[in-house]
Amino acid sequence: MSEFHEEAVLPEQITAQQARRSPVLFNILNIIAVIIPLPLMVFWLGASMVLYAMNRHHPNVKVAHYVQAASTRLYGIAGAAVPVGTFFSLEITPWLVYWGLAAIIMIPLSIRDLIRIKEDHWEDTDLRGVKYD
Repeated sequence: MSEFHEEAVLPEQITAQQARRSPVLFNILNIIAVIIPLPLMVFWLGASMVLYAMNRHHPNVKVAHYVQAASTRLYGIAGAAVPVGTFFSLEITPWLVYWGLAAIIMIPLSIRDLIRIKEDHWEDTDLRGVKYD
């Protein structure tokens, strides 16, 4: 039985537009998830981990920087809900207040990052010579 190994064809470069796509998407989805928290926040928390893992060690360091900043906000807000929420009653009012505070934090900072991403100078990333394991 013979084995057939096909050599993967990798791109030679990542365009500036392709590199910008992930941090823009991450910030936009953060805004949408905080505006419509149920059920989008739950699904976005899971999906964001995949997007974060794919882009944290991106060859373009700007991608990693912006994705890490957006994920820090998201996971901070979601993670703080656990210890803070333990002191909430069964009424909905404290949860609505927390949701409002989360939106006050998430939306302006994500918009600020979107503006920074747009104004930042993005260059194509050359992948020749990059080692893949």
